[in-house]
Amino acid sequence: MGKRLRKSRSICCCASPRSSYLTSHSIFNCYEEDIWTEIAKFLDGRSLVMLAATCKWFNCIMMEDSVWKYACLRDLQVPDPGEVAVKWIKLYASAFDGSHTYMFRQHEKHIDWMRIGAFLFDSHAAILTENLIKPLRIPKLETTEKTLSREGYCLLNNIKSGIWISDLQLVRCPVCDLDTCDGTMQTLDARHIELFLNEEYLNGSWNYDLLGSHDIRKKADGASGGIFDFKHIKDQSTSEIFDLKSWVGKRNDWQPKAVITLHAVAVNTNLQDNEGLQIKYHAMRAGKDGEVVSIRISQQLL
Repeated sequence: MGKRLRKSRSICCCASPRSSYLTSHSIFNCYEEDIWTEIAKFLDGRSLVMLAATCKWFNCIMMEDSVWKYACLRDLQVPDPGEVAVKWIKLYASAFDGSHTYMFRQHEKHIDWMRIGAFLFDSHAAILTENLIKPLRIPKLETTEKTLSREGYCLLNNIKSGIWISDLQLVRCPVCDLDTCDGTMQTLDARHIELFLNEEYLNGSWNYDLLGSHDIRKKADGASGGIFDFKHIKDQSTSEIFDLKSWVGKRNDWQPKAVITLHAVAVNTNLQDNEGLQIKYHAMRAGKDGEVVSIRISQQLL
């Protein structure tokens, strides 16, 4: 009796169980542009870049300016400022890459910093003040230097409108020798979101100018400073800054505190026994007689 021969079988490819769902007539297409544009709304900047690097199709979708505009406004929590001068992906990188003004100016004096957030200048006028007790007096038609020296506040015009980024900086005394001075200075530092994208700023053509200073020659309970959009000084959201109990620390809390609204930002640090404060106000303009693109309010113990 002869042996039975095995029946030969041809090798077949396995069919993916998912293939039947992804036919050309499927309701869902994994390369549907509108679906991935909607998914992009839930991704942060890092995830958007990683997805864009996977293939040309995703790169085309994820690099759309509208995708980065949505991500930027969402993460900064500000309304649409209207037209901007550069692409939104560059604005996103400028806002979230960890850069601050002391990385480009006086970095040897820098100690520490804290990102406060973003707010919107809807007008071209700002009120700068060290007094956070309402009501704020509207500055009279006097020189900025005179108003600051006498009252500790001023009205600053020709502000570049749009999104502004605000930080709280801790730096060493900028006028003393680095090796011998132990003095520190608190600075409320605000800048237009496009500042770091200007070549004139990066090459040092634009510098900070002293607007004026104010001395408090008695014990100061705290070092405070605020920047307000003049147009929105009476808004309900702005009034939250003047509710000091809601955000300023208790008397024995020495940690810096900050609050930000749609159109204003403020800081406060409670102080131990002291003999007073010196407050300095600086502004940077985009060239001579140009728009104001950065503001600093600095406080140092006398």
